[in-house]
Amino acid sequence: MGEEIRQTQFDDAAFAEFAARLQLETALLAHRLHSGALDNAPLVGGFELEAWLLDEMYAPAPMNQHFLNALDSQLAATELSRFNVEFNTPPQPLTGDALSQMHGVLQALWTRAAQAAAKMGARLMIIGAPPTLRDEHLTLDNLSPSARYRALNDQIMQRRRGAPIEIDIRAADERLQLRRHDIMLEAAATSFQIHLQTPASRFVSFYNAALAASAPLLAACCNSPLLFGRKLWSETRIAIFEQAIPTGWTRGGHPHLNPRVQFAADYLTDSPMRLFSENLLHYDVLLPETFEDPPERFRHLRLHNGAVWRWVRPVLGFDAHGAPALRIEQRCLPAGPTVIDCVANAALFYGLTDALADLTDLHSRLPFARAKENFYSAARDGLDATLWWFDDHRISAAALLEEQLIPMAREGLHAMGLERAGSANYVDIIEQRVRARMTGSAWQSAQWRQCNGDAQRMSGCYWRRQASGDPAHLWPLSDCLDT
Repeated sequence: MGEEIRQTQFDDAAFAEFAARLQLETALLAHRLHSGALDNAPLVGGFELEAWLLDEMYAPAPMNQHFLNALDSQLAATELSRFNVEFNTPPQPLTGDALSQMHGVLQALWTRAAQAAAKMGARLMIIGAPPTLRDEHLTLDNLSPSARYRALNDQIMQRRRGAPIEIDIRAADERLQLRRHDIMLEAAATSFQIHLQTPASRFVSFYNAALAASAPLLAACCNSPLLFGRKLWSETRIAIFEQAIPTGWTRGGHPHLNPRVQFAADYLTDSPMRLFSENLLHYDVLLPETFEDPPERFRHLRLHNGAVWRWVRPVLGFDAHGAPALRIEQRCLPAGPTVIDCVANAALFYGLTDALADLTDLHSRLPFARAKENFYSAARDGLDATLWWFDDHRISAAALLEEQLIPMAREGLHAMGLERAGSANYVDIIEQRVRARMTGSAWQSAQWRQCNGDAQRMSGCYWRRQASGDPAHLWPLSDCLDT
């Protein structure tokens, strides 16, 4: 969930000092963008993959610090709960055989991590939420020992003035209602986050394309249908996260009108600066830690941006030469079902986003309100969702992907400079998945019925299929008796 901090308690002076530095850095970024200082960045990709630690009975195992000490890798880190860890791939220019190289790095890290977990009597699983997860697992006792996580929880709950967080997720046949007094439900579903660095001059086109692509991308990649024994949305993580972190009121006592977790407010028009200006003007600071770094390091702007969770988020970082660079973080996808599925999902995102970024009339052919409606339709119904597409055309997500978007993604990857042969293998997985109508969510839903709702047996089936390394559309269904 972002950069670590040193403290958890802050007074009014800390908020005032942070606000002043944030305003200075936001103005500096505006100047840098206006002068073209961020226009030289090439297209670069990267991944963040979150995972679950489970015990031998497939129940969540709160041991991430012990696991990370044993793994001893700079590419792995804690997540919000003690059950979760995060794996990262180094940035990779998106040319040639970049996808297969990124796949190799992530697979090697995953294999090593799975072996480290096995030596501790644990299992790693990449899934939205494991079937064995229960509400009682998600307590502050299982919060990772991080000042950042503790401060986020405290600041959000302080702004709620004692009001509980209300969770209400409605599906066709099920409904989940909960009341929480902490933000731990955010840990209930893990993600696969894809990064795309772009030149600042092309950021607006790529960002708008990423918004437009989000719904069909999500429909093709859902893997979070189950939560606490209930079958909910195809991608329940969307509903969980949006409801798990509502801030309630500002520090000044006014109702907070801007959700901290949201799809987006609108397409961009002429500059990425609007997003960082929105951060400054419309979002309360939650983590007012100050740093002695010069303004050119943008430490306060980056820390604040990390506590505004747009599903497609702008990120200001630094390239391999230390120069500031902008990237898009696509945050809507779940973890899993396998490493190769994740890389295939990234290939679809990169190719489709690149192809849509070349359309100068995207915003008129797919108005923002339609793109946003699509996003929640895809989260609820996956490949069965009916989506708006160009020129007010209505079409099923599966048909749209098969007939238009998968071919478009293939061409987009080639246009980026990625080898056709290497990238084709990953897009083929998406194509076969869509034709079979077998996303991770579809497999889990069918297997849940096959196992008669037995969470432990269901988890065992999933874990063994994942360990095979086969993409999920090839997974057979099992009667679960061999768990």
